[in-house]
Amino acid sequence: MANKVTEPASYRQWLSDLKTRFRQVQLKAAVAVNTELLQFYWGLGADIQAKQAAQAWGSGFLEHLSQDLMQAFPEIKGFSLRNLKYIRQWHSFWASSAIGQQAVAQLVSIPWGHNLTIISKCQRHAEALYYVQQTQTHGWSRSVLTHQIESGLWQRDGNALTNFAHTLPAPQSDLATQVLKDPYVFDFLSLTPEHTERELERALIDHITHFLLELGAGFAYMGRQVPLQVGEREFFLDLLFYHARLHCYVVVELKTVDFEPEFAGKLNFYLKAVDEQLRNEGDAPTIGLLLCKSKDRLVAEYALSDIQKPLGLATYTLSHTLPEALRDKLPSIEALEVELAADLGERNE
Repeated sequence: MANKVTEPASYRQWLSDLKTRFRQVQLKAAVAVNTELLQFYWGLGADIQAKQAAQAWGSGFLEHLSQDLMQAFPEIKGFSLRNLKYIRQWHSFWASSAIGQQAVAQLVSIPWGHNLTIISKCQRHAEALYYVQQTQTHGWSRSVLTHQIESGLWQRDGNALTNFAHTLPAPQSDLATQVLKDPYVFDFLSLTPEHTERELERALIDHITHFLLELGAGFAYMGRQVPLQVGEREFFLDLLFYHARLHCYVVVELKTVDFEPEFAGKLNFYLKAVDEQLRNEGDAPTIGLLLCKSKDRLVAEYALSDIQKPLGLATYTLSHTLPEALRDKLPSIEALEVELAADLGERNE
């Protein structure tokens, strides 16, 4: 039996670096393969459309082509009749758009399944391109992409009412505007229509992963009911975040009623306190986000017009609300998860 060699710390560090570099090479290779494959699909889609139009080949042509390609490349699943139809549909969708050719480089940079999800769920080219770019930027999984499309992120993104134009410098104000949306969709919560602010706050934190996904990329959760001492009084922020791209704190205040002008004044006070007590050198001015159940837009515009701190106002929706009479009779998400785990455990035994 060979003696075990004692590994110096320098070797272990070098080995760790080596593994990291190889994983990066594997990732780059996978991306390169995906890019080359989708570029081939794009050319194939163009050929199929051109030949069917010029040669008047019927629908049987695709089935015959699929059989020939699968016979030549039996290990490749992408030549099924179904996928060839998808390839033709994908090329047709983008080729009919003025932005089609310019978008090809972005299309081939995201997985094939993501491309199919986008063209199957988006009617407009501008909307589809938005989701292509967001997927490319944030590395969304297909399930996250599907959720973002179905929640109407394209229509909601950058739609919040803000005063950023006159409270933040141009580059920061533009980026901050893009970060906020309206409405926010909290379809992962199950609350009664009469839910309180504290119930909403607790539910959002209990589902912090879903909440951060809905807030968008860059938000880091810092705490709830964060205390601030001003004079002889103590105040509490509902939710505090830090945004990595904006380089600033974001105070989120929750209201389960219609917007009232005094809400903006109170949040303005909180932003002043955070800037004085928490903001560090290099941090941009703190931003406030006021989430209300509903708002009168004109009233909100009046209220925000004279606020000196950067503040955004948006509404939220709950897709899943339960009547009070049924709330205690249905199992919670946590109970269902425990039951499912137990069931899976029994099946694996």
